[in-house]
Amino acid sequence: MSGFTGVKPAQFDAMTSAHTQAARRLEQLAQALHRELDAAGLDTTPATRLRDLATRVATQAGDLRRRQRLVHELQRQKVTFGTSTPAGSFVELPDTLDAAQALLDGTLAARAARRAADGDTRALAELRAYASRTADAAFVKTFLGVLGAEGVTRLPGSLAAQLRDARDRQATTPLTTTAPHVLSLLATALAKATDPRDPAYLGSTFLKDLTQQGRATHRTGDTTYTGYQAQALIWRAHDGRTPFSREFMTVVGRDAIAYEHDQRKAQWAATGDALGRLFGSTQVPVPDLAGALGLGTLLRPGTHAGVPGARGSSAVVDDLFHAAKSSREAAHALLAHTPPGWKESTLDYLLTTRWRASLYLKDHAPFNDLLITATTGQDPTSRHLAAELTKILSDEVRSAFGKADDGNLKLVNRELFDRYAPLSYPLARAIAANVDELSQLYLNRAHFERVAPEDMSYALLLATSHDAGFEALVRAQTEHMRAALDTVPPVGLDASNAERFGFTQADVKRFDLNGTGRVDRIDTAKFLEDRTVEEAALFSHIVETRRQGLIALGLDAKRTDDALKGMVRDAIGLLPVPGARPISQLAAGAFNETITKGYDKLAGAGFDEIAKYTAQQMSQPGRSLDDTYSTLANNRLAVERLSEQMLATAMLNKGMFDEFSSEGHIFSSGIPPIIKPFAEMTPKEYSKFLEWAREKGESSSLLDRFNGTLHRTTGVLDYLGLQNNSSPEEKS
Repeated sequence: MSGFTGVKPAQFDAMTSAHTQAARRLEQLAQALHRELDAAGLDTTPATRLRDLATRVATQAGDLRRRQRLVHELQRQKVTFGTSTPAGSFVELPDTLDAAQALLDGTLAARAARRAADGDTRALAELRAYASRTADAAFVKTFLGVLGAEGVTRLPGSLAAQLRDARDRQATTPLTTTAPHVLSLLATALAKATDPRDPAYLGSTFLKDLTQQGRATHRTGDTTYTGYQAQALIWRAHDGRTPFSREFMTVVGRDAIAYEHDQRKAQWAATGDALGRLFGSTQVPVPDLAGALGLGTLLRPGTHAGVPGARGSSAVVDDLFHAAKSSREAAHALLAHTPPGWKESTLDYLLTTRWRASLYLKDHAPFNDLLITATTGQDPTSRHLAAELTKILSDEVRSAFGKADDGNLKLVNRELFDRYAPLSYPLARAIAANVDELSQLYLNRAHFERVAPEDMSYALLLATSHDAGFEALVRAQTEHMRAALDTVPPVGLDASNAERFGFTQADVKRFDLNGTGRVDRIDTAKFLEDRTVEEAALFSHIVETRRQGLIALGLDAKRTDDALKGMVRDAIGLLPVPGARPISQLAAGAFNETITKGYDKLAGAGFDEIAKYTAQQMSQPGRSLDDTYSTLANNRLAVERLSEQMLATAMLNKGMFDEFSSEGHIFSSGIPPIIKPFAEMTPKEYSKFLEWAREKGESSSLLDRFNGTLHRTTGVLDYLGLQNNSSPEEKS
């Protein structure tokens, strides 16, 4: 056997004893020799060498004694068995001590798991003690190898049945606290053992065995259940730190979804016919064993204990979503797939055919988290899933809206909109992660795979109805505008410095509109204007769609949006200290899943300092940024303030103010005077800088173009099928 050494127990014991005795005698001889040489005034080096030899032999003897104890314990526990050969009887011993210990511990843990499945609560406590060993691949491989797919399935089933019995008897049991920890141990071990990249991998046969056990019927006492109902308890206990692999979701995950589909197909079809609708039939998913036995959240530890308003139950497939959300590869394996014989992809099935079953539990976190993981990456599969999600939800909610008598949007089917409202945030995150597609759709009339501009507009109605989703979209578009402004050539760009500024010789020719061989202030202003108008159009689609959605939902179109106010008030719109970091690097925020409330995570040192400064200023009584920022009335005004900051800063970074002196202004310092870093400006100084920028540069003109485009909503209304050509703001 590879990695093992065959030893004869009797000879091994004799060798261990001989080494121990030899080490002791060598030490005694070294001491005696040292005394003799020292007494004779001779060099004691021979004695020192002999002592070193004694030390090495003693170390070897200690290693042999540890191996001897392990051999005896392995034999006593019948973990290894002797093999008879013509040369005598041998015991197979792992070549390393760690491997031998893992073999012993893994076997004992598996036996404890089996006893626990038989109702031995002391064995359950013993098994829990091995939780720290799951990081050891050799332990995991032995543990699950001995336990097998049948044991992995049987243990959670037994724990659930025992908890149900204790509840029915109103008896206290240590299972209440111990069982969730054991399930967590199983989840970590199972994730490692089913990942081909992990040394603990048990092979494809083990994965297939899990599906066979998952579809099989099991019995504990008088409780009968399917294997997937029990295995799902392990998936729900997963903490995400050892993600499940693509292979696990490809084999087990896909089969679990297909299993529920097969089990519920006829029942779910009945809920959709006329008789089912008459009697209010409900589309119920296959519950996991905790849900089937009415255990609520007893087997869902820590943060996985459900959400307010949920039924306190859980389903097999929803538990699978929870396990898949911690790995993009796993999420893709589960969703980017069309099962054999199906006419729809798995994602399509989950969003349409199965969606009412997801609504039944009222706990959308597992599926929403899975969607965010799967659609916010920057790889082709994430992009494809984001486009598919957008198209499907757009098609589903489109008929919920119509045109009101006043020309604004009207909600004509509230039940339909409410049905998909739980998906508004993951949809917003998917669109935000692909914000560049908005530019392609609305400016270039392109398609985002099957998503046309009109499709995107209806998808945005759903996405922007969620406050945090709307904020994510505005943040993403803010980053997109920053990146767009960074493509503008700086004043003074020519052939000699093009490479230093990150441009090519061809770029210089393209940007030099008047043919002088050098980009001047007029050239830069023209390209700033072009980018400004384009980005304002994208903001317009987001903001006006949000506004129309609020009107349709019966909310005040001019209500204060606290999230967007906060973006401006907390100086989120400020770009980093000039020179601290190229603005182009900030664009990563628009195209990654890291769109969070903290822009400092995206912007680095420049924003770190601004965040500290802003927090300090806001905490002092009577000191805040421009009062205008803290009294915003609507979303458009907030976006205007963001654009004002971005445009003024872009002009500064592009050299539009280089020919003007800032001497005598409170926002500058030094000789010759230079504009202070933004992190060092007081709110008053920053306000004065914006005022100076409007006077000296083209910022007023640019801001006017931005605001004019932002308020021009004809295109948005056309895509939504509304006939009025102006919004109330435009009419006024």
